[in-house]
Amino acid sequence: MKPAVDLEVAIHALHAGGVIACPTEAVWGLSCDPDNDEALTRLMRMKERDPSKGIILVAASIQQFQPWLNQLPLELHAPLAASWPGPNTWLVPDNGRSHALVRGAHQRVALRVTDHPLMKALCEAFGGPLVSTSANRAGEAPAMNDEEVATIFGQEVAAIVAGELGGNPRPSTIRDLASGQVMRA
Repeated sequence: MKPAVDLEVAIHALHAGGVIACPTEAVWGLSCDPDNDEALTRLMRMKERDPSKGIILVAASIQQFQPWLNQLPLELHAPLAASWPGPNTWLVPDNGRSHALVRGAHQRVALRVTDHPLMKALCEAFGGPLVSTSANRAGEAPAMNDEEVATIFGQEVAAIVAGELGGNPRPSTIRDLASGQVMRA
């Protein structure tokens, strides 16, 4: 099994275009640089994910999402500020900032400010948001520990970050910011 690593090694892997595995609020996830074509393509291939679906971005703070929020009407900022940090992912109108593989076939991008200490530290050390998607192949159950990640992905992951899950019983709720509609409870 690939040994678990610390933040410094994980950040180096991210900046080098790697896909890392790390614990999140509810399940183990895969993360990469949301602006790196090769990393995003590798992540989609690893997960066998339909690129039209898009993926979630996580940040350490709402300030890290300012490039994605700079054209958002002020009245739409309130629900974000009221629910972050926490297990709330919002589908926000894309202002042209998002990579096509992040957005998928949608006109919105999925954003969440994490309250998981390790994910927050990763985003802070990286210097901005990261992709966060469950560590699994499409249609399969997500990994719940580092051993399952290693079994599923082996050498495909550049690093497995040592840490614990956040204790949430299920992945984040996903809501459309414009309508308030719950897309995933």
